[in-house]
Amino acid sequence: MLELAWLILVFPALGALVNLFVGDKLGERGIHLAASFAVVLSFVVSLGLFFGLSGLDAHHRTVTVHLWDWITIGSFSAPAALLIDPLSVTMALIVTGVGALIHIYAGGYMHGEQNYQRFFVYLNFFILAMLVLILSNNFVGMFVGWEGVGLASYLLIGFYFDRQDESYGHYADAGKKAFLVNRIGDFGMMLAVFLIWTGVGSVVFEEVFAGAGALTTGAATAICLLLLLAATGKSAQLPLFVWLPDAMAGPTPVSALIHAATMVTAGIYMIARTHVLWELAPAAGSLAAWVGGLTALLAASIALTQVDLKKILAYSTISQLGFMMLGVGVGAYAFAIFHLVTHAFFKALLFLAAGNVMHGLPDGELDIRKMGNLRAKMPTTYILFLIGASALAGLPLLSGFFSKDGILLHVANHNILLYLIGLFTALLTAFYSFRAVFMAFWGEARDQHIHEHAHESPAIMTRPLWVLAALAVVGGVLNLPFWLMMEHYLEPAVGAPAFHASVPMELVLLVVSALVAIAGVGLAYGRYVKGPATGAGRFSTGITKLLSPLEPIARNKWYVDEIYAAWIVNPLLELAKWFSQVVDQGVVDGAVNLVGQANLAVGGALRKVHNGLVPTYALSLFFGVVAILLWLVIGG
Repeated sequence: MLELAWLILVFPALGALVNLFVGDKLGERGIHLAASFAVVLSFVVSLGLFFGLSGLDAHHRTVTVHLWDWITIGSFSAPAALLIDPLSVTMALIVTGVGALIHIYAGGYMHGEQNYQRFFVYLNFFILAMLVLILSNNFVGMFVGWEGVGLASYLLIGFYFDRQDESYGHYADAGKKAFLVNRIGDFGMMLAVFLIWTGVGSVVFEEVFAGAGALTTGAATAICLLLLLAATGKSAQLPLFVWLPDAMAGPTPVSALIHAATMVTAGIYMIARTHVLWELAPAAGSLAAWVGGLTALLAASIALTQVDLKKILAYSTISQLGFMMLGVGVGAYAFAIFHLVTHAFFKALLFLAAGNVMHGLPDGELDIRKMGNLRAKMPTTYILFLIGASALAGLPLLSGFFSKDGILLHVANHNILLYLIGLFTALLTAFYSFRAVFMAFWGEARDQHIHEHAHESPAIMTRPLWVLAALAVVGGVLNLPFWLMMEHYLEPAVGAPAFHASVPMELVLLVVSALVAIAGVGLAYGRYVKGPATGAGRFSTGITKLLSPLEPIARNKWYVDEIYAAWIVNPLLELAKWFSQVVDQGVVDGAVNLVGQANLAVGGALRKVHNGLVPTYALSLFFGVVAILLWLVIGG
């Protein structure tokens, strides 16, 4: 099966091509089947690769499948080859498994939409690009996939390019914003690859890591800082996180696929893949940890104040990506990937459940202030959303509890201040997760029109969610000692953990994490269910009032967009305007116009000579003969 790994790329490519060229003849059902079946087949191949690797000795679970010689220029070589190891197979299972469920769901969600065919072509193309990113055995191939998912993201975020509203503005602008912000990170990625080639003489992962010892600490640090810039753009970290909330302008399946389970995790995967370089640059790792911790805290504080259900989940995604960045920053690569996996389960579940809410309410309403008591009208969606929120909150025994606690355990050993930031962020996470649950599904209906017309979504939109819900509940077993234990499974790709906690320390931090999660849920219950008349409500309201001075700032997203607009966007627009009016119109157009005017003037003068009169032509001949004679005499 390992030798047939190339099939994992062929199926989504075929799905996209079939729908592109004959999709208009297949109808909605045919388009949906072609696109979904292609990703399901890729998932089957991923399973085959997983079992094929599992049959190998733990020290030999790295296989390179060479397809063809792609680029060879002198000593530079970048093959078209697939790297099959525990890390790439784990990512492939997530991309194709979660991707297949989202494809199935999207068939019902997008029913009746214009450009149905185009949507599934884009979706299959995204899966293909993501698989190229995670399976390539060299930096150039990874960069091709990196740019491919950026392009696919732009196309899918701006899918409703002709729409606009108060929440997202022009939907096409959201796609452009994502594309441009990611270009900043991509610039860092290109420079990092250039430095790697200069320092090591190769772009193939195996050769780069084997020769990384030739890099000085300064060179390794420079490379890792540039890779961090790339990850900051793709994985929506400070200061380049501003594109992801606006990306919710895309259809909800896009939010679930790209901005929960796959594309935004590419930066985390890239750092885990290049862990050998990061071990040579501890300063860059510490910076990555701080970037992740501060991103997690900032995004969680914004999520507390949002009223759009999808934007709450968007800022939650940024916050959870901050936890993953925190994990790779302190060297807990396996736990960061473990959290990436569990996050894919429960965040995709939450986004698709939010899509059910949007689908079941009039005009696709997403304002939680207008909801209330939706569990009476949408009981299945309520249970699904509750499971996802519980896993996100890190309630004990659910998947998010185990993966988040593993990261915090390593952070506690690395930096106690970062641990406290992570713990406080976990408290905020539990609070805003259940704030959304209680405001949307509990209490009294706040808008009777919306409540009366609310309805449950069809089975095609709920059945895939039960699979994700089951994974969100039991996903924690992936790292338990009696089964797979992902931490050890990933060792051939990310190395052995640098830190092993003692059993007492691990138990104490587990209890602390559990209490923090329960406390966050309790505070949300007191604030939004019990109300200020009860003891729990008064306590929760008191804490809310204590933090109330920060609420307007958090509601306005800490004015990051406004700061960028004032300091970067508007000055660049003014500079572009100056170049347009002064340089382009004044200098470039002026020079071109001057040449034209000079030609016209010369032509006008010569035209007077060519007047058709014989004496004029005779005089011209006389002057010509005189000029030739003078040249012959004077010139010798």
